[in-house]
Amino acid sequence: MLVLKGKNIIDSAAKLVIFALFLLMSAGMAQAQLAPLFVDPDDIVASVDGVGITERELAFAAEDMAQDLQSIPQGEQKAFLVGILIDMKLMANEARKLELNQSDVFALRLRYLEERALRRAFFATQINQNISDEDVRAAYEKLIAEQAPEEQLRARHILLASLEDAQGVKAELDAGANFEDMAREKSTGPSGPSGGDLGFFSRGQMVSEFEDAVFALEVGEVSEPVQTQFGWHIIKLEEKRQSEPPAFEQVAVQVRQQLLIERFDSTVEQLKSLAQIEISDPRVAEALEQRLGN
Repeated sequence: MLVLKGKNIIDSAAKLVIFALFLLMSAGMAQAQLAPLFVDPDDIVASVDGVGITERELAFAAEDMAQDLQSIPQGEQKAFLVGILIDMKLMANEARKLELNQSDVFALRLRYLEERALRRAFFATQINQNISDEDVRAAYEKLIAEQAPEEQLRARHILLASLEDAQGVKAELDAGANFEDMAREKSTGPSGPSGGDLGFFSRGQMVSEFEDAVFALEVGEVSEPVQTQFGWHIIKLEEKRQSEPPAFEQVAVQVRQQLLIERFDSTVEQLKSLAQIEISDPRVAEALEQRLGN
């Protein structure tokens, strides 16, 4: 079992998708979902009053509207974006006629959009592209070296509704009945058809009563009836082993994500240390400090 930041790397992978990783969506990635490979970014997909809309603009729109595109079938995404860009061109043309691009509000909004685009470009070129395959492999090896193997058990169980039923099954097992056959015949749990096989598991993966009982057994030993919230269990310990880390290929994506988070955080902290930052509202300053401290 490989633990990353105190959590199982496989189980917590989804939780690693933070705001910084959203910046990974480049125009090229978005365009790959919308057009054939090797498309010319300067190809015209539509025009409004003689002004072309290019594949490159389509890719920018796909990047900007990635969340909206998730609710649209892939085959319809390009048409959706072309429609959005046509509407945008039409309204932008009318806005220029009204000289809305000369207002102070427009200038402020333009500055915001420029800085957002520059932030994405900085992340893509200075953080994302600077993480090599060798960096990911080295981080994986470091994580592996830091993780001590865990004891894992493989067990079978027979789940029964009452203590009386459990005692009856235990008596049959003590008399020589085959555990797997009894599990298939008697168990009310979902593992019954497979002979009660629960596969391998570590501490913390089973309810406490079951875990205490199974980790106290020797290989081949069958427990007395054990009660949990699910009913009464008869448990047989089949095998013990030490856990092995997952193969690099299984977790390379998650390890890379973690590296991105760490590089993002360290880069931002370095930039902050070189800048003079003032927050006028003390409540906002306090809330921000608490949020960053968690």
